Amino acid sequence: MARRKGKRSNINTSLRDIGGIASFIQGNGITKLSALVFGLGNLLRKQIIRGLLMFFLEIVYIYYMITVGFNSIADFITLGTSIQAETFNEAKQIYEYVPGDNSMLCLLYGVVTIFLTLGFALFAMTSVRSAYVTQKKIEYGEAIPSFKDDLASLKEQNLHKSLLFLPVSGVLCFTIVPLIFMILIAFTNYDKNHQTPGNLFDWVGFKNFSAMFAQNGSLSNTFWPVLNWTIIWAVFATFSCYIFGMLLAIVINREGTRYKKFWRFIFIMSIAVPQFVSLLTMRTIFNTNGPVNAMLRNIGIIGPTEAIPFFTDSTLAKITIICINVWIGVPFSMLTTTGILQNIPKDLYEAAKVDGANAIVAFFKITLPYMLFITTPYLITSFVGNINNFNVIFLLSGGGPESLEYYYAGKTDLLVTWLYKLTITNKDYNLGAVIGIVVFIILAILSLLTYRHTGSYKDEEAFQ
Repeated sequence: MARRKGKRSNINTSLRDIGGIASFIQGNGITKLSALVFGLGNLLRKQIIRGLLMFFLEIVYIYYMITVGFNSIADFITLGTSIQAETFNEAKQIYEYVPGDNSMLCLLYGVVTIFLTLGFALFAMTSVRSAYVTQKKIEYGEAIPSFKDDLASLKEQNLHKSLLFLPVSGVLCFTIVPLIFMILIAFTNYDKNHQTPGNLFDWVGFKNFSAMFAQNGSLSNTFWPVLNWTIIWAVFATFSCYIFGMLLAIVINREGTRYKKFWRFIFIMSIAVPQFVSLLTMRTIFNTNGPVNAMLRNIGIIGPTEAIPFFTDSTLAKITIICINVWIGVPFSMLTTTGILQNIPKDLYEAAKVDGANAIVAFFKITLPYMLFITTPYLITSFVGNINNFNVIFLLSGGGPESLEYYYAGKTDLLVTWLYKLTITNKDYNLGAVIGIVVFIILAILSLLTYRHTGSYKDEEAFQ
């Protein structure tokens, strides 16, 4: 009996690892026909409900393709051919609009149809594999599971499928499909001059990318300066908050500091205030007629009609934004580093004192390496977040001061705020999609290269 159970376990393991293509190659005629008629192998082997469900899904897909799918693929290729037109109705003596194609819907329905077709192909492999598993169970003399057994398996060995079905479906429908749709827009001329259905847009290939990177073009003359400022901003915003937050945590946690809870409470209070409130308040404070300029006029540092251009001079605006971001971001870094600092072994500092190391040497030899080792993923995440930090730039300067040299961008615009202006303000959705792709590529490369060259990745057990 034990030998029979071991043999059955080995059979189930081998069947579980086999794929749809291998099942098609190794299966008999009925198994191979299951690729054309879904569930055929199950129906002929008395798995009626499972076979009917598979066959029903195949019929639904075929019906969809006949009624909608083939037209969607054709429209996906052309992005529409019929333009909305205005005709005069002789009977009613009025002008009427004849509906035309909608290129955006043609693109969307085409993407959905392609994904459904890929799902249909995967389901065909599932049908073949299911038929092959049933075939092998019959050959080995095992009992064929009923539909009740299939339902029971969803609570036991197939529990992962039950738990992952809804999350995977949600990611596919609300993340992957919209993402592919937005990427494809970058290869069209969908801009303010091609708003559907009045004016259809078309496929243009890599024309938008060429325009973005071409020399002496209006787009390239905007893209490169905005990209440079985006990188500079991300570096300063990330490391200034990190370093000052860590130093603040060290000062509060040192043995000689009194009222530690009070100081932590003071800085945590700034976190409790919504960020947009803090940013709008700072924008008012440093405005041309804000309290700072008014105070400087009253004490005579500047003239009665003068004002320091905190947000109207490009260089000063960038410095002001970085400084305000430090004030907002330091409490978060302080909280993050406080817990890590408290976990550094005290023996390391005692040994450093015995060797004659002062506080500065101990910081650079013990504290900083330990912190960088632990917080490298946090730094990468912060860097990525700062490249896409829409709130700080938009609420403080709005991307300004504006520049006639740039294409719908200001001197303090990041790529993400420029993308916002291109899409929401100027309706250049194709250019916005190009910028989105470029930002993704930059972040993916920087994140992967940075993480793979850090101690957190190379020497995982160094501080254990």
